[in-house]
Amino acid sequence: MSARPRLVRSIPFWFLVAGSLAAVAVGGWLVLEKLTTMIVGLDANSATAADVYGGQSWIVVGAALAVAGLVGLVTVLALAVLRSFVPATATAADAEAADPIVDASGDAPAEGEPRAVDGPAESEAEPVTAR
Repeated sequence: MSARPRLVRSIPFWFLVAGSLAAVAVGGWLVLEKLTTMIVGLDANSATAADVYGGQSWIVVGAALAVAGLVGLVTVLALAVLRSFVPATATAADAEAADPIVDASGDAPAEGEPRAVDGPAESEAEPVTAR
């Protein structure tokens, strides 16, 4: 089992996915809506300067927003691919079970037998004082 949470359970990962999809959707909608308005106005010879020049500016803003969302989606894809190549790390409980402490005689302790530990016991340790 991995010590880190799975990518599917990562909240920042899902924020990136949702934010990227929202940016692509809003940016695409903005570009299409302003472009359609501008084309209809120009075809009918009723377009004002605000429709034409303001529409161009809004289209640029929408395109930048859509591209930022696409960059976020590429980042999500790269994260998912890289995460699939990272090997799972063992937890402390798995490492302890796989490598039992061996006593001085070279034998592993029997089931239920206490393990020998080097260093002072907890009761012999120096007390920690606040300064």
